[in-house]
Amino acid sequence: MLSLKELFAEPYASIVCYPRPSKTEWSRRLNELERLGVVAVEFEGEKSLFNKPILGKGCVGIVVIAYADGYKYALKIRRVDADRNSMRREAKLLKKANSLSLGPEVRKVSRNFLLMQFIEGSFLLPWLERTRGKCRLRNVLRSILEQCFVLDLAGLDHGELSCATKHIIVDAEDRPFLLDFESASDERKAANVTSVCQFLLLHGETATRIRRRLGEVDETALLSSLRKYKHHPSRENFETLMVTCGL
Repeated sequence: MLSLKELFAEPYASIVCYPRPSKTEWSRRLNELERLGVVAVEFEGEKSLFNKPILGKGCVGIVVIAYADGYKYALKIRRVDADRNSMRREAKLLKKANSLSLGPEVRKVSRNFLLMQFIEGSFLLPWLERTRGKCRLRNVLRSILEQCFVLDLAGLDHGELSCATKHIIVDAEDRPFLLDFESASDERKAANVTSVCQFLLLHGETATRIRRRLGEVDETALLSSLRKYKHHPSRENFETLMVTCGL
């Protein structure tokens, strides 16, 4: 665990100001962190940057662990070269998800940082590899799809659930969380259920592993149910889709 001033040393300064560090930018970001109440940052996780472990790395931000107000949080750091000049829009959309009891809770936000609830758990594929029991798996999949249905009804499209490898985490109580709303939109048509259903049951390694565990699905019937749901995303059509999925 490092205090804020220790972040000035390399390679931490390059992480906080990735990928173009400068003293001016670091000083500006240090002031932001202090205003957010962050007192320390911890580097751990399955990803790596400059040989230091981190929670995540994407096109918009770097995610690390931070401490503020006596609590452990996930801190998303806006990349200097990100295609947006603030984290506030992502925070706004995540707060909309929070109002539906979905996603990690937003705590504080500034131009370059998003401080949010830290979810202790595993991404879906590693969770699948070590979890036994069809009932547990079905319950988790059902919960994921239910969350996506709620987002669809609210008109909030996550945007990256067709390849959700890094966007679903399951905690120790088998509760799945949808992560990373940086590509979310409440302006385009929401397609969360159809996107995540294809990811979970039709295409890719995750779908292959799930079908191996639960049994094959009738792809023709599933695609028909997906089209019907897409045309009219009602509770009735959602439940029909769940039956077709074997959930």
